[in-house]
Amino acid sequence: MLHDIPDAVLRRMSYLENMDRRHRSEKAPAHIRLRQIPRETGKFLAILASLAPNSTYLEIGASAGYSALWLSLACRHVGSNLITFEMSKEKHDLAQETFSLAGVKDVVTLIQGDAREYLDYYRDIAFCFLDAEKEIYAECYEKIVPNMMRGGILVADNVISHKDILASMVERALHDVRVDALVVPIGSGELVCVKR
Repeated sequence: MLHDIPDAVLRRMSYLENMDRRHRSEKAPAHIRLRQIPRETGKFLAILASLAPNSTYLEIGASAGYSALWLSLACRHVGSNLITFEMSKEKHDLAQETFSLAGVKDVVTLIQGDAREYLDYYRDIAFCFLDAEKEIYAECYEKIVPNMMRGGILVADNVISHKDILASMVERALHDVRVDALVVPIGSGELVCVKR
């Protein structure tokens, strides 16, 4: 999976990595910046997602589609599909371009809108990557966990870099008897929850 990434995916990953570096060096405003995960976190997500059951895969917060490219590798590996949500019209359009140029539109569906309005309709969630505005994490967590299948995996990004904002949600997950959870110190910190 990680040793045979298609050239079109690698090219788009590189393009987005360079754009992200430029945004950070120029201190671009938060609403413009991609705020995407580092490559190591992408690999981590792809491996985790490839171990999840074969059912519904979700991503909340597509940005320009970088993390979805990593998740698309797992989808191809297990024969699943990813549904990813993005609220920003500009980032939605950039993600749409990403998926088209990378040739992953057959396994990735992009929805422009607030994922919270859709989450109640998904059952048997096998994998979910949560990387959106931090203020909605707790609400998303409470909508996702009841609808996860046994062995399903939820990963929430930025739980170390945004520790103050996310502390109560992380504590909730770590003590939630519905999941086994831990914080993995990779990238900006990933909360990994597996449905019991």
